[in-house]
Amino acid sequence: MSQIKFEQCQFSEATAQKSSECDISGALNSKVLGWEVAQAQDLQSIKDRMRFNRPEIVAVLIALGMLSAVFILSCWLAENPFQSTQHIESIGTLSIGWHETNSWRIVWTVVLLAIVFELLDSSAGMGYGTAFTPILLVMGYELQQIVPAIMIQQASAGLISAYIHNEFKNVEWRFHPISETVRLWLMISGIGILAVAFSVTSIYGWLSWATTWIKLYVIILLLIMGAAALINANRKTEYHPKRMLFFGALAGFNKGIGGGGYGPVLTIGGIRSGVPLKTMMAITALSEGTVCIASIITWFLLSSSGVIIDFILLPSMILGSIIAVIAGPYVTRVLPDNIWRKVVPIYCCLLALFCLIKLFPAFLIFASTS
Repeated sequence: MSQIKFEQCQFSEATAQKSSECDISGALNSKVLGWEVAQAQDLQSIKDRMRFNRPEIVAVLIALGMLSAVFILSCWLAENPFQSTQHIESIGTLSIGWHETNSWRIVWTVVLLAIVFELLDSSAGMGYGTAFTPILLVMGYELQQIVPAIMIQQASAGLISAYIHNEFKNVEWRFHPISETVRLWLMISGIGILAVAFSVTSIYGWLSWATTWIKLYVIILLLIMGAAALINANRKTEYHPKRMLFFGALAGFNKGIGGGGYGPVLTIGGIRSGVPLKTMMAITALSEGTVCIASIITWFLLSSSGVIIDFILLPSMILGSIIAVIAGPYVTRVLPDNIWRKVVPIYCCLLALFCLIKLFPAFLIFASTS
């Protein structure tokens, strides 16, 4: 772990632009923020950032082992080991012959989509639940088959991705003294857990909101946030950690109601709050993993009141994530921060438009029958 202090962030006149990003001043000057290592590494050439050292290779092997264990667990859950876990007859399951049976198999279309969206999610801090959920809905699967599986996938992927981000020096998690990155994680996760518990219980337990309206709300929100971040991509933003309370609550609410919309809101919110983007991606991964654990617990509590959960897609999701969870933080490290500050908002807007296109036929059907 690096012992670099924040006041050492002034590198040279040649790196004045990067130094200005560190110039937060005030009481923060004496703290270890947790993003100094990422800013120092960003001064290296892309060729140097592409190299692996021995500890990083060991970390990758450990992460692969943990993901393999999660895959074995997902296979067990797909067999409906609990009374509240049952296969739901949806258009998606009926189309591939899963009718009144507890059997399951790998859905290779879901695996391929999981590889793509997890790679984007782990590198850019968004895209898995937000884009994957509407695609699976269009494929004919029900929310009870999609959201709980995404929560488990995102919990494991988020925590392991945060570990890899640390090993690849995109972030530093420090507890003695506690770094600003750890403070942000605790603050965001705390408010996010409350928000996700409220949204899961209210939407699925009490209100039963229409799926179409839920997704449309998330899409509009992403378009607004992505456009705002793109307009201000080259502007320096002072660090305002309290803003993350709002973004953490909003992201948690989104995660609970639809399985997506967490990463984009939190990552773009971090940009608007003055957190360096590479580090914010790592904080998003760790916070999402933590909040998803709380969401999983909430779903299982709901199952005791009669809500059915179906994990039939979970093994396919986990299998597609095994390599992508490792590759994402590596891509984050290699590309410089100034590129990410433009790529992430553009990707957020494209993601929202993509989801809107996927949702549009369902919205027309819903509007015509309302």
